[in-house]
Amino acid sequence: MKIVYIAHPIGAPTKEGIEKNLTDLRRIVRYINLRYRDVVPFVPYYADIVSMDDNVLAERERGIKNDIAILESGIVDELWLTGDRISNGMIAERSIAYIKSIPVIDMIGKL
Repeated sequence: MKIVYIAHPIGAPTKEGIEKNLTDLRRIVRYINLRYRDVVPFVPYYADIVSMDDNVLAERERGIKNDIAILESGIVDELWLTGDRISNGMIAERSIAYIKSIPVIDMIGKL
């Protein structure tokens, strides 16, 4: 099975917007689990989002550091861009993937 890092927009101007993005992410992870039998959807940043405060700079930076470490670790086989848009965080994740020669698959609006 291949490990696929699921990049998805999370940030939003309101808490409700963030919750909407997290709900959409959960739907996408469920869909991938049920439809793509050879894919392990990997969303390591989810734990950081629900356990740390994105409005506290030190906590946000720690979450970003964690994401970079995961993408640079060599355990990710592909990166899928999901959701309804490409966020700034997804641009950064995609850039790291390109540097590490991780294939990037555009799934925006397809899941």
